[in-house]
Amino acid sequence: MTELAPPTSPARSATRAVSRTVGSVIFFSRWLQAPLYLGLIVTQGIYVYVFMTELWTLGAKVLHDPSHVNEVIIMLAVLGLIDVVMIANLLIMVIIGGYETFVSRIKVDDHPDQPEWLSHVNANVLKVKLAMAIIGISSIHLLKTFIGVADIGVPGGGTIGPDRYTSEGVMWQVIIHCVFILSAVALAAIDRMSKK
Repeated sequence: MTELAPPTSPARSATRAVSRTVGSVIFFSRWLQAPLYLGLIVTQGIYVYVFMTELWTLGAKVLHDPSHVNEVIIMLAVLGLIDVVMIANLLIMVIIGGYETFVSRIKVDDHPDQPEWLSHVNANVLKVKLAMAIIGISSIHLLKTFIGVADIGVPGGGTIGPDRYTSEGVMWQVIIHCVFILSAVALAAIDRMSKK
């Protein structure tokens, strides 16, 4: 003779139904992040506009008076363009990686243009990649400062365009850059330990 399962009480059934409903609502709440990623796509468009404007301005300066092209000014403008590109790359990593990790899978398997890092993206990999991108952006800013502030030793500091830089300000830029590097190394070490 087979034993019948004990009948479930109405209170237990109601608790299970409430628990399922709450779990479904919490799981569905991940879609609240989708507008944030769409907003970052708009930001990406703004960066494309900024890049094209800066490129147009640089080209106009060079074409207007090619005999008086200042190499330092050109180098600073190019570093500004590289900075915009690196921030745009950071945005792409956050948009695609964040959406894929926290909202929903992006169905691009077997697509020829699928980024190689997307196949093994998770929160730890994303954090390390973002830290590396931030270090790259910080490096560009630091390089712009080093190139542009050749007159930093003068009283009152050096200048890059309308901005004035002091030795202390440059020192803080270097310290902050080193902190970014240490943070990235720590994140990579934590990621490596978690895999073991």
